[in-house]
Amino acid sequence: MRIGLLGTGPWADMTHAPALRRHDSLDFVGVWGRRPGAAKELADRHGTRAYDDVDALLADVEAVALAVPPAVQAVLAVRAARAGCHLLLDKPLAATVAQGQAAVEAVRVAGVASVVFFTARFQPETEAWITEQAAADGWFTAQAQWLGAVFAADSDSPFADSPWRREKGALWDVGPHALSVLLPVLGDARRVAAAAPGPGDTVHLVLDHTGGASSTLTLSLTAPPAAAGATVELRGRAGVTLLPETTEGPVPALLRAADALLASARGGRPHACDAAFGLRVTETLAAAEALLNRRQ
Repeated sequence: MRIGLLGTGPWADMTHAPALRRHDSLDFVGVWGRRPGAAKELADRHGTRAYDDVDALLADVEAVALAVPPAVQAVLAVRAARAGCHLLLDKPLAATVAQGQAAVEAVRVAGVASVVFFTARFQPETEAWITEQAAADGWFTAQAQWLGAVFAADSDSPFADSPWRREKGALWDVGPHALSVLLPVLGDARRVAAAAPGPGDTVHLVLDHTGGASSTLTLSLTAPPAAAGATVELRGRAGVTLLPETTEGPVPALLRAADALLASARGGRPHACDAAFGLRVTETLAAAEALLNRRQ
């Protein structure tokens, strides 16, 4: 399948371009970015072509991978779907519910496949654990901590200067990761019962799930480096279980996400992490954001 990349930032350079180049069933046709010079540099590094016109790239491919800010992604996703391109999207799907709804509708009308790259969902240990826990009954509560050090005082993260992360914070950056693990086990979030700010961009959430359980989430990009990491704990009739750790980087996970997109495009069956699931995550984030804004 011929695929293009929309985006030229660190995530596109570190993860998307290497994965698209390595995938045996993808032909990495080219790159487009809002900064033509950056697109040329990235294309040269990864042995492909830079496009000045996004519509020209869309016309040359059957699919696109997007590595752009969520508000930009939502607009480009609609444009790409209308051009008949399958979509390998990043999280979060969009910056607002309305943007996410427009993207999902464009996917539906065009009949294209979509997969949202929630990194943990494409790591074998995590996905196996989610499948096992989702099959168990009687979960009572869950606790998730997704703590990053991107905005810590001594951070050298390439994402520290990301404008959208500075604006939206941990809720929208690492919140989707936590939700992508919790929702398939505990059921959809019926409501965000509480939301409170913590240090820096830290937020604390309480969710009420359709399966009857409640969960608490602590999300941050300003944690001290020594405190960074992700943990998920479930408690219920089956006892206590922890999300397994993984040391695998994001490129192998993105290769599996591309496999999922190819399978969905060829078989016509939606993937569990399609744009519609991305929209539910966006709706939950927006509800939490609204509660936080009321506290200000």
